[in-house]
Amino acid sequence: MRPFNTRRSRPRAGGARPATALIATLLTALPFATPLAAQEAGRFTLELNNTEAVEGGCRLTFVAHNATGTALEQTSYDVAVFDETGAVSDRLILEFGRLTPDKTRVVQFLLNRGCGQVSRLLLNDAEDCVTADGTDSRICMDALEGSSRTDIAFGS
Repeated sequence: MRPFNTRRSRPRAGGARPATALIATLLTALPFATPLAAQEAGRFTLELNNTEAVEGGCRLTFVAHNATGTALEQTSYDVAVFDETGAVSDRLILEFGRLTPDKTRVVQFLLNRGCGQVSRLLLNDAEDCVTADGTDSRICMDALEGSSRTDIAFGS
């Protein structure tokens, strides 16, 4: 085993030490680094946040966040419900309404079956996606990222 070297390293060819060259490279790249908020821009996130067994069914809680940078006047999604055997058993329309940029909205939906009888929720399509200027848009699907915090699979 070699003894630990306590001597200072000599400059390399060109006069720069490895650490100095690394710092110079990082400082040069710093102005081009993208802030985290800018990396998340352009996304529409839709999360199945919670399920709760209630008398007569299953309460589903969804959280939508509009980080697209586009004001949306009407926003709703067509969702297919798959039962425990994997068969499509129902369809839902989740209405989020008006979502300005950076707006988050929570919507709950009551299914007339137990939570254990739902295996998957499929984001089939955007039922409504109308921008503030009144035009139909594909941004609600193109920027969509679905996720689940529950045992039920959710997404496109």
